[in-house]
Amino acid sequence: MMLYFGDLSKLKTKKLLFEDVYAARDPATLEHLKELSSRRRMIEESINGSSSITEAIAREMSGGLTTWCQRDLQKLEQYLPLLENLIFHVPVAQRNPQTAQWTPKLNICWSTALSTSSFFNLMGPKFFQICDLQFERAMTLYLYAAMLRERAVEILPADLVQSATFFREAAGIFHYLANEILPTLQYAGCPERPLEAIPFMCTVISLICLAEAQAVTIRKAEEKGTSVGLLAKLHYGVAEFLGEAISVLYSVAGECKDISPRFMEFITSCKAVHELRSQKYLAEDLRTSSQIGAAIGVLRDALIHVRKKVPGEESWKSVFGNEIDAADNLLKKLEHENDFVWHEKIPYADELPLPQGSKIVNIISYQPKRWETELSFKI
Repeated sequence: MMLYFGDLSKLKTKKLLFEDVYAARDPATLEHLKELSSRRRMIEESINGSSSITEAIAREMSGGLTTWCQRDLQKLEQYLPLLENLIFHVPVAQRNPQTAQWTPKLNICWSTALSTSSFFNLMGPKFFQICDLQFERAMTLYLYAAMLRERAVEILPADLVQSATFFREAAGIFHYLANEILPTLQYAGCPERPLEAIPFMCTVISLICLAEAQAVTIRKAEEKGTSVGLLAKLHYGVAEFLGEAISVLYSVAGECKDISPRFMEFITSCKAVHELRSQKYLAEDLRTSSQIGAAIGVLRDALIHVRKKVPGEESWKSVFGNEIDAADNLLKKLEHENDFVWHEKIPYADELPLPQGSKIVNIISYQPKRWETELSFKI
């Protein structure tokens, strides 16, 4: 069972009407802008919870898609190429001083799901306004990646391979945001920005998605009967991905004072769980190689450390409890076996074998798609 943080996609946004801001020169351009607004409105209504469409109608409109996650992904996939085309054409139009104020008039606003304030704001979500189409592109891509991650969890029980693929695709989009889009975002006149629009945060979430992809891959490996020695390395590889994410956050501590403590606890808790799983498999591997004393030492040391890291959230605490019980039962079995058969000395903590990690997943690179229609504006 995996720990899961499902708040990444809980964004809110405000209405945009592109045809009211950008002056179309011809009917084809006007139609493109109206289509863009229509597709955007479908996303707004879905994430803002303001849609009046029934489940049956929503399913029919989507071509038979049965879950809200699938339908939201479809809406985003229909909107993004249209947006990419507008972004491709607008810079040419805005070289004219008379048209340079078009984009600011859009009033592009998005909320955050990662800050402390997003959980305690009784007046509703706090919105951030940045007058740059790159902000709209960034937040829409962020939402798309977050929804791919949701879909990965949704299909996890039925299709491990596809689930891991979705996690890797999400990791690729977050990587693309961190390295290609967000560094070019213009913040002039914007005192604040959501955490989702900061490069280091997308780097962190990309690493989390890779960790989750590897965790799913391990489940497939366990089904195939992969050796316990390799499973130990794979679980520690998950912990290493998460350790990298934590290191990034600590390196920019001054910029992330408002990060949700729950999000931070999720990362550290996931890391602790996979470290314990790794050490449990390492102990089993040591046992098979007749090093039962070392196996006992590894488990004792692991249990001492993990019991200090039990999270507060009940669903996560339950996972911890199950993992601790499994490791504790194995430890009791090994201690009993050692007391009656082997009588091996238990090494000191600094004499125990160190876990080794193996990271076997990587991102699936994101390639933006553009609806290649010529747009013409009144300049």
